[in-house]
Amino acid sequence: MNVFVTGGAGYIGSVCVEELLNAGHSVTVFDNLSEGHRSAVDSRASFVGGDFSDRSLIDSVIGQVKPEAVIHFAAHALVGESMTNPSKYFRNNVASGINLLDTCVTHGVRKFVFSSTCATYGIPEKMPMDETLPQRPVNPYGESKLMFERILSWYRDLHNLEFVAFRYFNAAGASVKFGEHHRIETHLIPNVLKVALGQRAQVDIYGTDYPTPDGTCIRDYIHIADLAQAHIQALAPGKHGFFNLGNGSGFSVREVIEACRRISGRPIAVVEKDRRPGDPPRLVAAAQKAATELGWQPRFPHLDQIVQTAWEWHVKHPDGYPD
Repeated sequence: MNVFVTGGAGYIGSVCVEELLNAGHSVTVFDNLSEGHRSAVDSRASFVGGDFSDRSLIDSVIGQVKPEAVIHFAAHALVGESMTNPSKYFRNNVASGINLLDTCVTHGVRKFVFSSTCATYGIPEKMPMDETLPQRPVNPYGESKLMFERILSWYRDLHNLEFVAFRYFNAAGASVKFGEHHRIETHLIPNVLKVALGQRAQVDIYGTDYPTPDGTCIRDYIHIADLAQAHIQALAPGKHGFFNLGNGSGFSVREVIEACRRISGRPIAVVEKDRRPGDPPRLVAAAQKAATELGWQPRFPHLDQIVQTAWEWHVKHPDGYPD
């Protein structure tokens, strides 16, 4: 297929573009590089610099590319920032996203794959978390993603735009070529590995008195290549709806740190701190729907596999991408 990927220079987008190309698809990446990196774009893909807040530009580009499918990764995604600057998140993740949707309708795009988040659920009522849970976001980031999910449903009903929306849990790991380099890094695994690399003095554990086996929060980590594979399977005609993407098993903060020590073979200093407000003790996905309806199955479900690939990439790229 001819696939148009917004945010294809970012962490998840770069690996998805790589996997799309490996599967034989042609890919155009559209990215403003505010968070992504030009050198994270696979050389086999076409690249267009720009922002989808520019309605005329996105209309012109999609009119020229004529994609059969759009995969939409581009978004602001820092929960803390969304609490201090909600306007930024609603303008970009919702209003600018409508520009993209309208352009898809205008140019006859038939499939839209959306990068959503488990943050749409808020504080879950049960565990593991399946797609039937009430969606009650507790921050503007999650709210912006939920708003766009609802808009997608209307565009399906009114414009016959077939969509798949993936609610991610914790993306982690790397491919051989592409890995995780955020200008503001909030994710646990890369921050722990920065300590192993000597780039940080310590890793902080926020809360050691949660009702979990070792007292620290448990999260569901999913390998980046497994996320990418789900997007490729979602391109098949007739696949539509909302899907969780996670391993279905969680790992605690202490377990992640121990895995990083084991894989790197290096000491990692830890400082225990008080809980952060709003951190749920456990967030674990139920992803049976993706398995049943898309035929998706994680290939790298084990924590050591995820950390190993991340460590290998960070060792080769200790300063991340050059741009």
